[in-house]
Amino acid sequence: MNVDRWLAGLLCGVFIALSPAHAQTYPSKPVKVIVGYAAGGAVDIVARVVGQQIAIGLGQPVIVDNRPGAATNIAVKALIESPPDGYTLLLAANALAANPALFQPPPFDLARDIVPVSLVGSVPVVIAASATSSLTSVAQLVAAARAQPQTVTYASPGNGSTPHLAFELFERAAGISLIHVPYKGGAPAITDVIGGHVQVLAVNALEVQPQVKAGKLRILAVLSRKRSPMLPDVPTIAESGYAGFEASVWYGFVAPAGTPKPVIARWHAEVQKALASSEVRERLSSAGGEVIPASTEQFAAMIEAERLRYEKLIREAGIKPD
Repeated sequence: MNVDRWLAGLLCGVFIALSPAHAQTYPSKPVKVIVGYAAGGAVDIVARVVGQQIAIGLGQPVIVDNRPGAATNIAVKALIESPPDGYTLLLAANALAANPALFQPPPFDLARDIVPVSLVGSVPVVIAASATSSLTSVAQLVAAARAQPQTVTYASPGNGSTPHLAFELFERAAGISLIHVPYKGGAPAITDVIGGHVQVLAVNALEVQPQVKAGKLRILAVLSRKRSPMLPDVPTIAESGYAGFEASVWYGFVAPAGTPKPVIARWHAEVQKALASSEVRERLSSAGGEVIPASTEQFAAMIEAERLRYEKLIREAGIKPD
């Protein structure tokens, strides 16, 4: 093959992809949103709720593609290997910022492989116990852990998961040491806490709503700055004695590096429209979530701050993936 002709063709393709005409015709086919979790989970629910509204603005279907496994690394790999043309995005969560430090060698490079698009919102991590448990507050949990160190057990959706990292931060803030029992997802962790096999649970608020409403779980605290609208009677972690400490599961859209800026801008604008709709706000609020409008630059800064925070925690606590 003539190298000069190949380079000319490549440059021509890049010019077309970045041209105003390309941006004006985008999108001309359905857009895929990859989710690194199973259908029915928290991130999947957010992707479908927000995706339905975005589809209206784009004039094309938004298809959710579930790629669970490897702590979302499978989904991120699928995104990175996709053409950077705006037709494949990923609805990411905290694992995107944590995994480069959690896995060695790093499975991807945030600065090289990913471009932030738009933050969507967050759902607080909660500390919960069985409704029949004698532990009814964070104060009682801390007292029990101090009275008998390394005897109180807590469940999480897995090593390195957002709730696990949140509980590690809580342990440090409270000066206690608990026994971590990791599971392969939130559902089995919730089941064993309800059954009394593990004493407390760290998980995002969205996943425990059905069990709380059914009277099977009691939430001891929400790890957020303010009380959840869906859990108005549950104190925050600050109200429980640990001011300045919070942990939430955040969600945001990212695209493969090299995606045209006009396409990123279009997607960001459509996400902001979706977040302003009463349908999305009410649906996420009813699940305990909070919509957070933000610029692409603000989202990028948040991801970097989260990366540095998790890097420090994972290194100091010696956390390893499952």
